[in-house]
Amino acid sequence: MSANVTQPTAELLGDQPAAPRTTGLWRDTVANILRQRNAVVGLAIITLLVLAAIFADVIAPIPPNKVLLGTEAGVRKLSPPCVHLLGCPTDRPQHLLGTDTNVRDEWSRVVHGARVSLQVGFVTVGFAIVIGMLIGAVAGYAGGVMDNGLMRLMDVVLAFPSLILAILIVSALGHSLINAQVAIGIVAIPVYARVMRASVLSIKEQDYVTAARALGASPGSILLRRIVPNSLTPLIVQGTLGIGGAVLEVAALSFIGIGAQPPIAEWGSMVGLERGQLFNAPWLIFGPGIALSLTVFGFNLLGDGLRDALDPRLNR
Repeated sequence: MSANVTQPTAELLGDQPAAPRTTGLWRDTVANILRQRNAVVGLAIITLLVLAAIFADVIAPIPPNKVLLGTEAGVRKLSPPCVHLLGCPTDRPQHLLGTDTNVRDEWSRVVHGARVSLQVGFVTVGFAIVIGMLIGAVAGYAGGVMDNGLMRLMDVVLAFPSLILAILIVSALGHSLINAQVAIGIVAIPVYARVMRASVLSIKEQDYVTAARALGASPGSILLRRIVPNSLTPLIVQGTLGIGGAVLEVAALSFIGIGAQPPIAEWGSMVGLERGQLFNAPWLIFGPGIALSLTVFGFNLLGDGLRDALDPRLNR
């Protein structure tokens, strides 16, 4: 009788071993994301931008800061777009988006600007996520006075209009692209701290966390090994949405002259430098403006798709 009770599970199942799962967690997640039309379109736009940034020297071989006057025959400032395949005379130098007021190739500056804007988005949001995640995780897990103190500090930051606070920080640190990124990152920290805190408050009451606590795991081990890894999904979604916002906000600071400084090819700075040419040379505004809009649009679509794919209430 006891032999029957203790016989292996494989024998009870007809001597056949349990079939392994054909798809893992990552494969299921990717499949869920690819089923979201918004995510696919956004990912396609972002992929094009990343490829443009990587192969900018091939797509636009003219250096973005090179002044062409005196080095290229027939070139002049504010020349309109010239594409030989579209009927532009071959005796004119080809510039897909014309030249700016400093006789630089506008197409080259727009393409190379993708490197700056993508770096701005990822670095700024990465900085805000790391700091916000630490604050939110400690506040949510510790609770009490620690939670109240940290969240009131975040409320103080949120009480100021984000762009005004960013301008104040950049003015104090100095006008530069790096300081603009730091300012936008500081302004965004409370958003990620609140998202992380909400996730931690929910997850720390789960049964597996209670079991780890009962087995004698230290608070630091529980937080780092059990709670934080399971709290990252909302941060990933919020961070994806935040990249587009960070790119736009840094572009706004560059537009008013306190972000990226000339001659850096940054889209907001390019629009700001040529804003007086809207009617004389509109291509100088439309080129970087469309690139900036596509970047924000792509990250917003990807963020919406990730939210739908990773939300267990929507993912059935």
